[in-house]
This record gives sequence, structure tokens and C-alpha cells, in this order.
Amino acid sequence: MRTRAGIGFVNVSGELEKHYIVSSLGGGVALFDYDGDGDLDIYFVNGMRLADGVRVPEGGNRLYRNEGSWQFLDVTESASVGHTGWSVGCTIADYDNDGLPDLYVTNIGPNVLYRNRGDGTFFEVSEASDGRFGTSAAFFDADGDGDLDLYVANYVDPDLSKIPAPGSELTCIWLGLPVMCGPRGLDGQSDVFYRNEAGRFIEATKSAGLHDPTRAYGLGVIAADYDDDGDVDLYVANDTFPNFLYQNDGRGHFREVGLLSGAAYNATGDTEAGMGVDFGDPDGDGRLDIVVTNFSHETNTLYESSGDGLFTDVTDELGLGTPSLGKLGWGTHFVDLDNDGDEDIFVANGHVYPRVAEVDDTTTYRQANQIFLNRGDGTFEETALEETAPSRGAAFGDVDNDGDIDVVVVNIDEAPSLLRNDVVGRHWVSLELVGRESNRDAAGARVWLESGGRTQVKEVHVSGSIFSSSDPRLHFGLGASTVVDEIRIRWPSGKKTVLVNLPADRYHVVIEGVPDN
Repeated sequence: MRTRAGIGFVNVSGELEKHYIVSSLGGGVALFDYDGDGDLDIYFVNGMRLADGVRVPEGGNRLYRNEGSWQFLDVTESASVGHTGWSVGCTIADYDNDGLPDLYVTNIGPNVLYRNRGDGTFFEVSEASDGRFGTSAAFFDADGDGDLDLYVANYVDPDLSKIPAPGSELTCIWLGLPVMCGPRGLDGQSDVFYRNEAGRFIEATKSAGLHDPTRAYGLGVIAADYDDDGDVDLYVANDTFPNFLYQNDGRGHFREVGLLSGAAYNATGDTEAGMGVDFGDPDGDGRLDIVVTNFSHETNTLYESSGDGLFTDVTDELGLGTPSLGKLGWGTHFVDLDNDGDEDIFVANGHVYPRVAEVDDTTTYRQANQIFLNRGDGTFEETALEETAPSRGAAFGDVDNDGDIDVVVVNIDEAPSLLRNDVVGRHWVSLELVGRESNRDAAGARVWLESGGRTQVKEVHVSGSIFSSSDPRLHFGLGASTVVDEIRIRWPSGKKTVLVNLPADRYHVVIEGVPDN
């Protein structure tokens, strides 16, 4: 069900005709409890208008406080988070381990870090600002020192004077239609990595092994322990370049293994227009697989982990190929939307060429978002939502605290979609992990849950989808089970916690190192 009570936000992204690639990305959204009152608030980032190649502020970023019952109040000015530059993405993390969620905004231009004061307001910190075309960002503890480091994906050189006019070059024509130029043919911008040194972010891209000499067009990024060795690795979805998989050596130094692992190209050996990305375990084998959304005439791609550091493109075998060919995917997430105990996939869709239907009868600019319901064996059945929109970023969380996952989707140049989920007759449990020796967010913690004869595996991520940040609480659907038999937690510090006989249908807070949580 769609609702937007009290949400007056409308996305602004360049000119409506999309003559420039900078105008085509739209933006992201974050779900987080900024004021600590127990429910999820919503932060939208916004771009600028382009008038004769000149940027014109219009609207700015907006923060909406959740008042309950799907009512929201605009508190942007009082919270001091109304950035009016050209924002693209946002990421939430407690980077200073003070128990308060902070906010990082990626921009065309210097990025912005907002530190949470704890009184409902933020202040801007001049850290990790850079000045490129920032898209998505990931906070994660790269070196295992207990605080969160930061990786920022960057896209193309946004200088409009360097971007050719639509249709002026071969790379600016699509199926005979003159379109905006890029990303092919444009100068890319390398991603940036910052180490967190006592709350100060120090640029360390080359020394960490994360320097990209190809300057690939980075869009989506997620930090996850793909090889289950206890440290956090990094995956970057690149537009028209091979995707990157950076393997952590356990000390915060990385080796790019995308090609060797099988997660850089699709099954036919082609690069794709990587957009959104997530890790999850849809087949229930205890190993984390990868989903990447891509351009129209490409499929979204699911890379299945074999458990030895290798991945196989199984998109077509799982039923994801054909339904995604006519779509252009953006935000995505492995999420149990129906609380039956296995992970489904949500994909936000929308094309980048407003006139695409004039030359291609297989696609449209406005598209339906898709839910791929897990049949229980790791294969999927598509369900397309009725509404169509040019969607972009998407964030996921239980907005109304009723035990199922809702979705907030950004639609470029339009109002957002707030998708309320109402699951009836199935049980669930949700865990909020609080690190003490580990980072406060417990980012990178892995949880095994046993209930009803089934084991589910999830990790705490504060990245993924595209341009967006979702609720980091771990949500498990339980189906008919009313009790969780056992939960095992491996914290980023390496410590272990075991909990037994937890009641279902409630939120549990688990604190690292505290017995009988």
C-alpha cells in the first residue's frame, strides 16, 4: 500500500529532458532513528535544477520525523541537515561510537558529514569531504580496530563543459535516438577510502590497496564478509566496467579479486551497467550471494557463492533473467517481505532516457518496481507492483514497527513512494546489535538463527542498495514458528554470543559481552 502522509518532498535532478548524465541519477534515501524515540525517520537527498547549464538550488535535502501511524513532520531546519548543494546519496553510521547515528551525504562536489548531537540536531564536520561526483558510500571496520572506516564510490567528471551534447558522438546515440552522453566516453573518477583515526578520517586509498587506476564509474557499494573469514570485504558495482570485489587480508589491506572470484562479469563474460547491490542468503545454504541491478537489455545478476571464495552467475536458473530484461534496475535488497523465513528480492526500476519508448517497445521511462518472491528453494517468482515511476534509490525497514519490512523509494523529479507492508498470520523477530569492543553499530557481525528446523544467516550491513541507507536491525521472518530456538552471534571483535528460546514477534536488543541480554 502506498502512503505519504506529511511527506512534501519532491526530487529535483537537473533538467527534465536529461541532456546531461549528471541529471539522470536522481538520489537516495535513508531510514534511521535520528532522535532515539524508537521509530524510523526518513531523510531524502536532493539535487538541483539545470537552467542553460547553470545549477539552480531547489528544495534541498529534507528530514522527516516519524510521528507514528504513518504521519511525518518536516524537521529539516531544526535538525540542521538541509544541505542545498547537488546531493546524490546518504549513508547512516555511528562513526564516532557515541551511540548516536550520524549522517554522511555524497554530492556532486564536496561531501558532507553530519555528527549527531543527541538532542535532535546535527552539526557539520569537515571530514571526508572530497570534491568529486560521489554516489554511494559504505562505513565498515576495515582494519578491525573497533571504529568505522569509509569507502566512497565516485562516478564521472561532472564538469558540463567537458560533456558533449546529446547525439553528438556515437556513444551518445541509443538505438538511433540522440541521448545524453556517458558514462562511456567520459572521464571517470576514482573511488576514495578513508581510515577512521580517533574520529578523524584520513585518506588511505592507495596504502589500503583500494586505488583504481582505471577510474571505473562507481555506483553501488556494500561491505560484507563474502568469504566468511571474520573480516569485512568490499564489493563495488561499476557502470559499464567490471565490478570490483576487494578481499580483506584481516589487517585492512585489500586485493581486488573480482575476475578471479567470478563476480566481475556476467555468465557470458560481459560487463554490465552495475547499479544497486546487496549480499544475502536466498538459498539458505549459509553462504552470502550477491545481487546486482543493471541496465535495460541486460538482466539483473545474481552471483551464487560456492563457499570457497568463488561465485557463479545463476540469474537465469533462478528465474531472475527474463523479467528484468526490459527494466533498468536501481535500489535493491535481499529481504523477507512475507515473513516466511526466506529472502525475497526487491528492485526499484526506472529508465534514464525519457524518450526511450519511441525507439524500444520493450521498455519505458516509467517502470513498475518488482518483488521477486522466494519459492522456498532459492528460485524466484516475479510480482510487479501496479504503480509505475522513474524510480532510483530505495531504503528498507519497519517504519511502523509492526513486524514487517516497508520500503521507501525515490522517484526522480517526482514525489517518493512509501510502500507499507502488511503481513498477516506469520511470525518474526528482529535484532538490534550493539557493539562494545566492536564498533557500536556492530557492522560486520554475523548471526545464525535457528527456528522451526531452519537456519537463517544474516550480517549487519550499513551499506548496499544504491545511494541509500536502510535500517541496520536484522529482521527474520519465522513463518509459523513462535519461538526462536537459538541465535549465535559472531561479533566483529571475534567474540561470540549465544541466545536460546527467544520469543517471537518482538524486537530484541543484544549488547556485546553482556550475559543474559
